[in-house]
Amino acid sequence: MQPWTLIGVLTLLIAVPDALAVKSNDFKTCSQAGFCRRGRALSARALEAKSAWKSPYSVDVPSISITPDKAVFTAGVKSSLYPDIKFGLELRVHDDGVVRVRMDEVNGLRKRYNEAASWALISEPQISQDITWTAGKKDIRAKYGNNEVVVAFQPLKVSLFRGGKEQIVLNGQGLLHMEHFRTKAPAVTKTEAATPEEEEGVMEGSEDAQVVVEVNPRAWFEGDKEDDWWEERFSTWTDTKPKGPESLSIDISFPSHGTIYGIPQHATRLALPTTSGESPTFTDPYRLYNADVFEYLASSPMSLYGSIPVLHAHSADSTVGIFHAVGSETWIDVSHPSAKSTQTHWISESGILDVFLMPGPTPADIFAQYSRLTGTPALPPHWSLGYHQCRWNYISSDDVRTVQKRFDEEDMPVDVFWLDIEYAEEHKYFMWDQKSFPDPVDMTNDVAAVGRKMVVIIDPHLKRTSSYPAYQEASDRKVLVKPPSGEGEYEGWCWSGSSSWIDFFNPDSWDWWKSLFKTTESKSGWTWTSSTTDIHIWNDMNEPSVFNGPEISMPRDNVHYGGWEHRDIHNINGMLFSNLTSQAVQHRTDPPTRPFVLTRSFYAGSQRFGAMWTGDNLGTWEHMAAGIQMVLANGIAGMSFAGSDVGGFFGNPEPEMLVRWYQVGIFNPFLRAHAHIDTKRREPFLLEQPYKGIVKDLLRLRYTMLPVWYTAFRETSVTGVPVLRPHYVMFPKDPKGFDVDDQYFIGASGLLVKPITTKGATETTVYLAEDEVYYDYFSHHAYRGAAKGKEITVQAELHEVPLFVRGGSIVPTRERPRRSSPLMKRDPFTLRVALSKAGGARGELYLDDGESYAHQAGQFVWRGFSAEVGKKTVRVASRDLGAERKGEAVDGVALASYNPKNAFAETVGEVRVEKVVVLGLGGKPSSVTVEGGGELVWEYTAGVAASGKGEGVASVLTIKDPKVLVVKDWAIVIQL
Repeated sequence: MQPWTLIGVLTLLIAVPDALAVKSNDFKTCSQAGFCRRGRALSARALEAKSAWKSPYSVDVPSISITPDKAVFTAGVKSSLYPDIKFGLELRVHDDGVVRVRMDEVNGLRKRYNEAASWALISEPQISQDITWTAGKKDIRAKYGNNEVVVAFQPLKVSLFRGGKEQIVLNGQGLLHMEHFRTKAPAVTKTEAATPEEEEGVMEGSEDAQVVVEVNPRAWFEGDKEDDWWEERFSTWTDTKPKGPESLSIDISFPSHGTIYGIPQHATRLALPTTSGESPTFTDPYRLYNADVFEYLASSPMSLYGSIPVLHAHSADSTVGIFHAVGSETWIDVSHPSAKSTQTHWISESGILDVFLMPGPTPADIFAQYSRLTGTPALPPHWSLGYHQCRWNYISSDDVRTVQKRFDEEDMPVDVFWLDIEYAEEHKYFMWDQKSFPDPVDMTNDVAAVGRKMVVIIDPHLKRTSSYPAYQEASDRKVLVKPPSGEGEYEGWCWSGSSSWIDFFNPDSWDWWKSLFKTTESKSGWTWTSSTTDIHIWNDMNEPSVFNGPEISMPRDNVHYGGWEHRDIHNINGMLFSNLTSQAVQHRTDPPTRPFVLTRSFYAGSQRFGAMWTGDNLGTWEHMAAGIQMVLANGIAGMSFAGSDVGGFFGNPEPEMLVRWYQVGIFNPFLRAHAHIDTKRREPFLLEQPYKGIVKDLLRLRYTMLPVWYTAFRETSVTGVPVLRPHYVMFPKDPKGFDVDDQYFIGASGLLVKPITTKGATETTVYLAEDEVYYDYFSHHAYRGAAKGKEITVQAELHEVPLFVRGGSIVPTRERPRRSSPLMKRDPFTLRVALSKAGGARGELYLDDGESYAHQAGQFVWRGFSAEVGKKTVRVASRDLGAERKGEAVDGVALASYNPKNAFAETVGEVRVEKVVVLGLGGKPSSVTVEGGGELVWEYTAGVAASGKGEGVASVLTIKDPKVLVVKDWAIVIQL
């Protein structure tokens, strides 16, 4: 570790923008990472050799074994390069069709890290009992349903087929290479220079320095020299590699799929651009290595704060996917040999091959298959879908109270106020700065008086001082990360100055960490008594960020529980921090309540624990656009509760940009405004008119649509289908939509949004993928798509955001302005019924208490709305979906225990529908009645056709206060 003086660190902390700004020498490129360099060189040799290239790995056929229940295939694997080194292959077919392929070194000198999947998976998957195995001379085949897995013997290749067509191929390009463990050969002493062949001839593991002169048969595959096998330097840091080379290379091809998505987090297009082959978009592979990238680029394959090694491969015929459970740094090259195929090359620093092949064949199937592996996103507390106001930093209790007062004076809704690191005394988290925050409990109670919450930051670094109980208890319990020696405590530098980091891989840290968040006194240790259950948590810097570490992170040769090096678990590290924090907040109360925890670093499975944001973005138009793409990519990898900071963390956006950013933000699942300590204050109430009024209307629009968002989150928490849905998810057979990533749908609501991310725009184009009518949400203008897709031009002045309701949708909203979302719990609803070109419509509304876990025991309201068109009538009706779908397995316990008269339903029993708006009727009604009741009050405005364009302003029927209850079945009959 580079030595640092206290003065140097303090200088760093004061001048953060200059010290941590993205520079070419801050982070590694592939050419600067020894194992990536070796992996790419392997690929280059294969490309040069062309058809002569052959993988040295093959199946040891006599070792093949299939369990008696035919569920598990195992076999030995040998390498022609190293006959004495043994590998083991295992293949399992899950009962949902997912295929798990594992390969590890057998009886090696050391053990490879094989626990990544145990952190990501929610349980051990169920194995299929319906497989037919067929063994041949060249391969063995597992047939199940319409799928088939083929394991070719020599060279080893694993292929997934569907309907006889190859979908996913492992080692089809012959780039599989598991660098086995070895002992370091002693230095060679010679009186004359050795030839390269002689130097390669030093026998591995020899006890002396004898030179064995032989031609190295391995050079064609591995290269002719040791390349950073035992030690690696980057800038001023040296990474000792006591285990030597242990990287894993594997090519994964998709012969029938020309577009791929996933492997977040990167600031780039949703459909991933190429990094190799002819004229690649990027020259470096996509990197998965969680890092604190200050002021990151808006278009780059650089690693960012989180890593999810999951990939979707898509075509008009089908979608397939893979999840590679590896926790170490990984680089992924992408190329397209043809317009209809994709090749990827995965190069990881350590770990085993543990790949899950997801057969699809639809995007919804992929989401379900991945969710069964790693879990669905947690259903968040309802209030967390409101507006979050943050900056680094609100400087005092009075500052917080003043900000809240100004929101109320301007009648702007807000649900959460945030505190960054300056709330804590000397950045000792949990401990309030008594000068600035002398009354944290009273301050929090003042905020909570109108239903609002607070979120404060808890970072993973602990200030190394005995006056800090959290550090002292962690030190006494010996649950801190160790230096390379494996003894004592690793010391690095972060906001707290000299710091140590909790090792959450150590089970002894778990209950202790959760105990710290208790708001009542404890005899067993320190607790956070100066907090309340209205305070929730922000986990930042958990990549981990270490100011004086290599690549602003922890040295790779640090030691964690079990003796594993940090290199083995780096990308998983941040997930464990937010996991334990989420559990801690959840169990502050009895019974537990839903926590809100925001994390910057994440891994596969992090969706189970809370929200994420896209980190330290810039206040630029490019970052505004990139934020949309990143949120979409995170969503398809499971992290649906995502958002980018409104306004950008850095900079002072002009009013136009800030307005446009709020238009982006209100259509993000997670809506937060945040800003750097050096920026000007930019709370929305500080804007001049007309900007202030526009933002106020936007925030109110977000709150109006909270029923849409909560219903979408409920579906995501059950199915795994993301809250924000790109075009390929909604229209998987439409190639024109595969690259669309600047517009998207919100859940299954039928709402299509196209935020504006360019300066000075007054109009934009929107892509409609189908021959259906789309209604402008505000003007009711009706646009008609086309069977083969169609672009329309729409107005987008500064006060306008292109928002459309897809024909055939019913959208429930709450139109009463409130200061916070909890105050809306008993407000009435408005239903927007957007008739399709065929005349019908569907919609859903899900409600529960928004805070507890009572919904898991059937305490909720789940309504389905429909509009059915007859010859002379339109019937708008409500029915109980909870009762209707009670037999479905997808909701498990919740639906099985559902009772329409459950306790929660009783609390909202008097909530009514106060307005129904029907768009697209063919003519003026003659009467509108509640079925079984009398005539209702209604107004009708005829539509206005746009001659020759197939579009125009839709007709609008407004039904006023039909007095129908949300929890009851009812029908409104419109007589034409």
